[in-house]
Amino acid sequence: MSRSVNHVASRARRKKILKRTRGYFGKRKNVWTVAVNSWEKGQQYAYRDRKAKKRNFRSLWITRINAGAREYGMSYSVLMGSLAKKNVALNRKALADLAMNNPEAFKAIVDLVK
Repeated sequence: MSRSVNHVASRARRKKILKRTRGYFGKRKNVWTVAVNSWEKGQQYAYRDRKAKKRNFRSLWITRINAGAREYGMSYSVLMGSLAKKNVALNRKALADLAMNNPEAFKAIVDLVK
């Protein structure tokens, strides 16, 4: 009796990975073993960098708030401490946006906590 192999399913599995690696360079896009390795590694980087993205943006916001606060003679840490004491519930993302795009409103916040 001949051996039965499900070529439809195995080909579908391979096509699925090769479709996902379509924009890659060289053998990464069309050689099965190389493509599956590079795709899996890419998924690891994607998982890691979703976490790193949050850290990077928080760092950017802190830098922008610090730059905005120093224009009015205050450091980032003093500003954030004063905001906490005054119970001003603005997060870093909103403060950074105000410092960049609406300096008048940011100055009003700094004056409030001085």
